Amino acid sequence: VQLQASGGGLVQPGGSLRLSCAASGSIFSINVISWYRQAPGKQRELVATITSGGSTRYADSVKGRFTISRDNAKNTGNLQMNSLKPDDTAIYYCNADVTTQVMGVRKPQSYWGQGTQVTVSS
Repeated sequence: VQLQASGGGLVQPGGSLRLSCAASGSIFSINVISWYRQAPGKQRELVATITSGGSTRYADSVKGRFTISRDNAKNTGNLQMNSLKPDDTAIYYCNADVTTQVMGVRKPQSYWGQGTQVTVSS
């Protein structure tokens, strides 16, 4: 299974970006999709999660500004980021709890995308 993250870039404070995470491979189902971020010199932190049923959770620092969504048919997850602040500058990583199915054998495992840089600066 591979997770491909995209959509990062440079944006001015107050601007918006939309991150996407596409999963490919021998996927039977995807349970939770999450977005994490890691700023320079800081630990990786959880930004948002969404379950297969659509339940969401957000870090307090992004509530009301970020929206996580998913398309189960396309095995994709998205993070819409509005009203961006310089403190949102970080590398953003997607994570997915995936159940794979190979030759009839199902196996749950967590996978990470490669990270996409988000820089908020004037």
